[in-house]
Amino acid sequence: MASYPVKQRRFVLRASLLSVCILAALFMVQCGIGNEPAHFVKEPLPYTLEALSPYISAQAMDLHYNKHYAGYVKKAIALTRGTDCGGKSPEEVIRMTSGDEDRQAIFNNAAQAYNHAFFFNCLTPEGGGAPEGLLAEMIDGAFGSFENFKEAFVSAAGARFGSGWAWLVLEDGQPAVFTGSNADTPIAHGLVPLLAVDVWEHSYYLDYQNRRAEFVETVLDHLVNWDFVASQLPEMEAQTEQAETDTESDAATPADPQEAASAAAAEEEGSSHADEAHHG
Repeated sequence: MASYPVKQRRFVLRASLLSVCILAALFMVQCGIGNEPAHFVKEPLPYTLEALSPYISAQAMDLHYNKHYAGYVKKAIALTRGTDCGGKSPEEVIRMTSGDEDRQAIFNNAAQAYNHAFFFNCLTPEGGGAPEGLLAEMIDGAFGSFENFKEAFVSAAGARFGSGWAWLVLEDGQPAVFTGSNADTPIAHGLVPLLAVDVWEHSYYLDYQNRRAEFVETVLDHLVNWDFVASQLPEMEAQTEQAETDTESDAATPADPQEAASAAAAEEEGSSHADEAHHG
């Protein structure tokens, strides 16, 4: 007779464990925790490995892109799998993990993957020189001239102790120079990134050895893709999005019946004239 209470307790225990498992699974789904990693991919280069030569050699680009950058992407994917970062964008992962000592490894690799992808897009063959348009006006307004900006940027990049990044950012809507150590990135500080230059030694040592300032100045003079930099301005992003929306709207709008009939009649008349000329 004593076995019945024992069986009942076992049943209650199993039911309780099952309930806990179900609740845990629901919690993980709601929080985005699963086997899916964050959305990190090795972005394709917008140019060939040798395209930036002689300013950045193919060997340096291959090491930087296929070893260092690829390594950060691979680690970011592995570290975010099975966490609440699953399914998130790189920007979201960076904001979620910034300042969290327990998730420093996730932040470091996520930010480095993001920073490198951004940096490679900031470069282009036959680039460099001074920007034009709205970006040029904003730089002149903030720094007095492009030359003043260039001096401030190169100086800040050279002064960054150890490894890190030099950036042109928007701070409260105005262009400013920002540098961060190691994997630090503007979006972790609520800043808008416009231009990035990698000042980790792996970025330049093969070609420039310890001449970091020369590398940064060379990038500004010969390689910066100012079109990409300008496209990061909120004003330009809004214009691009509006243009894309207008294009999609035009493509989806059916043709006016009267205009379509007129066009068809004109086409038919042209075809008729062509036939007459052919038979004549």
